[in-house]
Amino acid sequence: MLIKSAKDIENIKKNCQLTGEILEKLAAMCRPGVSSWEIDQAAEKMIKKVGGRSAFKGYKGHPKDRPFPSTICASFNEELVHGIAKKDAVMKDGDLFTIDIGMEFKGTFSDTAMTVAIGKISTEAKKLMDVTRQALEEAIKVALPGNSVAAIGRAVENYVKSQGKYGIVRDLVGHGVGHDVHEEPHIPNYYDPKLESVILRPGMVIAIEPMISLGNFKITTKPDGWTIKMADDSLCAHFEHTVIITDIGNVVATRRPCENY
Repeated sequence: MLIKSAKDIENIKKNCQLTGEILEKLAAMCRPGVSSWEIDQAAEKMIKKVGGRSAFKGYKGHPKDRPFPSTICASFNEELVHGIAKKDAVMKDGDLFTIDIGMEFKGTFSDTAMTVAIGKISTEAKKLMDVTRQALEEAIKVALPGNSVAAIGRAVENYVKSQGKYGIVRDLVGHGVGHDVHEEPHIPNYYDPKLESVILRPGMVIAIEPMISLGNFKITTKPDGWTIKMADDSLCAHFEHTVIITDIGNVVATRRPCENY
């Protein structure tokens, strides 16, 4: 895990502020009849306008991987993460659409995501979104110096289980961020006692990202090699913030302007 310098933190905060603002603007564009490609094109323009570069476009998890082709990850309904933006992927009333966005800016990286309701959604879909969003807030409350990474997973798991029967994805986790888009440590959304020894320290920057479904926790990858969806095709939601650990608490650096916290 990497402890960031004061200069790094300054640049990460600016990066994250801009990324949060862009995400809010993109979410406002989401409505029936709009394609994920249109959102992706807007994201690319906004990122370039502020002097950044997409952290995802061209990304390879492994050298032999096909480079990720989109500026954002654009995922619909049962698609959890890493969806590819397409002209023929058009939003319709009742959809859940997840935007995951990261930006490289002045040598730093941000990462943030939100699930957006398209038109009128079902009661269970709304509750899924609310539970996932609040699970992130519960995790943020315990992301404090001196606490363990295990405490974050415990907070997410305990809250989600208290709200009903939901699938808490286990094969994908949060992570460190800042100098690169993915860094140590891994940050699961469930309690892992092995992570009690991984202590949060001032200067750490982490991406916390609950991923929750209406079915079970199992996932699979679609034939495009990138899009990860729920194996049982259940509806899912994903919220994420980049969080900076400070001497006295934390700073949720990717807070969007509309979030009144």
